[in-house]
Parts: sequence; C-alpha cells; structure tokens
Amino acid sequence: MDKTMVFSLNDKDEILRKNLTIVYDALKEKGYNPINQIVGYILSEDPTYVTTHNNARAIISRMEREDILETLLKSFLNKK
Repeated sequence: MDKTMVFSLNDKDEILRKNLTIVYDALKEKGYNPINQIVGYILSEDPTYVTTHNNARAIISRMEREDILETLLKSFLNKK
C-alpha cells in the first residue's frame, strides 16, 4: 500500500506553530523572555539566542526563518 502523505501549507503552518510553542515553552522554563529571544534568533539566525533545553535550539534551527515570519504574520493578520 502506498503511504504517501499529503502536505499542505496549512500543515506546514501547524507544524511551525507546534515547534515554536515548544521553543517558547523551553525558553520560558529556563527563565528567558521567549519573545525577545525568538526575535533575536529570527533577526540574526544566531542559534545561541535559543536554549538547548528540551532540544529547542535544534528544533528552531530546522525551521526556515522566512517560514517562521510568514506563519507569524499570517497569524497576526488572521489570514490563511
């Protein structure tokens, strides 16, 4: 049986949302300001803005910054 997965833009947005939530929670647990740290990472692509706690640095490093920004902007503007 063919087990091909269909991957849509909405799926990508949902995966990014889940991954950003993991990163946000890990930063918060370590006592950082998650918003400032994630913005710092997006602007600089310097992975040291993100803690290694709960594998957060590896998770955010696998995401394209452009995809993160696109998803955040669509969410902010309530656009699909």
